[in-house]
Amino acid sequence: MSRKSRFKRMLRRQQEYAPADEGTGGAGQTPDATHEHQERHAHARRSEHAGFLGFFDSNWKLLMTIPLAMLIVALLFLSAKFAMTGDVIDKGVSLKGGVTITIAEIGDLTVLTLEEGLRSRFAGSDLSVRSISQAGTPIGIIIEATDIDPRDLSDHLEGRYGLGPDSYSVETMGSSLGASFFKETIIAVLIAFVFMGIVVILYFKNFVPSVAVILAAFSDIVVTLAVISALGIKLSTGGVAAFLMLIGYSVDTDMLLTTRVLKKKEGSVFERILGAAKTGLTMNVTTMIAISVALIFTDSEVIGQIMTILLIGLFVDIINTWIQNAGILRWYLERKKPE
Repeated sequence: MSRKSRFKRMLRRQQEYAPADEGTGGAGQTPDATHEHQERHAHARRSEHAGFLGFFDSNWKLLMTIPLAMLIVALLFLSAKFAMTGDVIDKGVSLKGGVTITIAEIGDLTVLTLEEGLRSRFAGSDLSVRSISQAGTPIGIIIEATDIDPRDLSDHLEGRYGLGPDSYSVETMGSSLGASFFKETIIAVLIAFVFMGIVVILYFKNFVPSVAVILAAFSDIVVTLAVISALGIKLSTGGVAAFLMLIGYSVDTDMLLTTRVLKKKEGSVFERILGAAKTGLTMNVTTMIAISVALIFTDSEVIGQIMTILLIGLFVDIINTWIQNAGILRWYLERKKPE
């Protein structure tokens, strides 16, 4: 055998038995060795993260207790609220029934003086008084009451405060109609949530990631509802619409995260989470800025309640998506055996 042939044979043997080049996973490397090699590189890449990212990377299991604690506290609060009042949240006139009076010509009348006078006249009644503002300037006052006769309220306003019939408007909704409308809106929210869950399960065809998306959306709704209830905001039809919108926002970011983490194979799981977070958090922050601007400049009660619920819900969604859902996906992928 010539010297050239012996040299070629020696090179082939070295390629067969020597470990593969770094990051290539060659023919001489077993699947376990390839997985171990990738894990070493992933650990080396993670060690490069410093500050908040390093803390998030190292303590992701501990951080998952935050959204879990939020959900538990919200459920306990809503349960206590229901046990004491029979409702998990205070309902406005549009959902409970009652009378709404809008005063357009307020003159020297203020919310404080009007509320004091109404509460002294109708002691023990369920009523609320708030102002309508435009660019910080009061332009009107709204009175809502659920257990006061509209004629008694109108007579009191005209007799004590000198308001003419043309200076205010009265809107009345029956209690049975309000209760029926509230029941229908709750059914609509539940149907939307169920169909959302079905679509998620059919898309991913994987139990754990699908449940993680559904759990995040459920947590967003429950925690936001608890915050709204704790703040004493009376839910109206506009608020129900906001919760429907919140389901869409929540699923949007969770689908983005889950798709990026499961479908992409480049980089470690944490790096894929960071890549999805860059897009998802940009979407959340820009939406929250737009909502804040609308909340500041709107003079509509309905729009104001919608914006308030969405702003709280999007903040809660950031925690549930990028801590809870991301943690569940990371736990799921780390428990999977290497192929």
